Parts: sequence; structure tokens; C-alpha cells
Amino acid sequence: MESIRKRPKGDFIAEANMEQLYTLTKYWNSDLHFFRDDLTFMHKLLDSYFIWIDKDENYKVASKMKNELLKLKERCQDLLEKTDKHRQQIGKMILEKMEDSRVFRMEHEHLEDEIASFVKAFRLNRLELFKITEYIKDTDKRPEYS
Repeated sequence: MESIRKRPKGDFIAEANMEQLYTLTKYWNSDLHFFRDDLTFMHKLLDSYFIWIDKDENYKVASKMKNELLKLKERCQDLLEKTDKHRQQIGKMILEKMEDSRVFRMEHEHLEDEIASFVKAFRLNRLELFKITEYIKDTDKRPEYS
């Protein structure tokens, strides 16, 4: 899977000014809100399949997926909080014309790596959810109405 970073390659984090880093964290925040909303949708989608499940095997698979979605949503919320805090710190540094540090930029890069890891897990989970719902739809009997 290709890199999902939103920053240019090279030494962007080391060379970018605070305003550019602030803008980048706004993008992260926006993306994370989208992922959180999408996770809520996927959870509801999976819930809608629960009423049709007859087979124990399918119920177990769906329950496991539901738990994984909850874990991802918690991880997303944690990243949203970290990103908000980080963006506030950058804003404060801009307003107070504070010198940034190598440690701050390392934290910025670490947060970006955490977000990239989350997005990769999110995409894999989403693909798995679609496979599972398709499998359940195809293997479980649904009542026929006349």
C-alpha cells in the first residue's frame, strides 16, 4: 500500500514553518473526523445485518468485526484529541513567536506516523467489513415474505 502522508517527501517537517505545520494538522483533523463518521456508518451497517444472521459462525464473525470497529473508533478519538492538542500547541507557538524545537518536530512526525498507521488499519478493516457483510448476505437465509 502506498504512503498516505499528506506532506511532501523529503525534509518537510524539518524545514516547514509553523504555519505550514498548523495547516497540515488541520487536514489531519478533518480526515480523522471523516474516518470517525465513516466508522459510525460501518457500525450501523453491520448492526443492520445482525437481524438476518441465523448461523452461529456468522454471528461470531460479525461480533468480532463489531469489536474491531469499536477499537478503531476509540483509536480515532484518541488521535483526534492528540491532533487537537498538537494544533493548539502550534497555534500558541505561532502567536507567541516561540522558537520550535527538534523535539517538537519529532513529536509532529510521530503523530503523523500514528495517523498513517491508523488510516492503514481503517482501510483494511473497511475492506474486511465489506467482505464479511457480503459473505453473511450470501450464506445466511433471510425470511421470505409473501
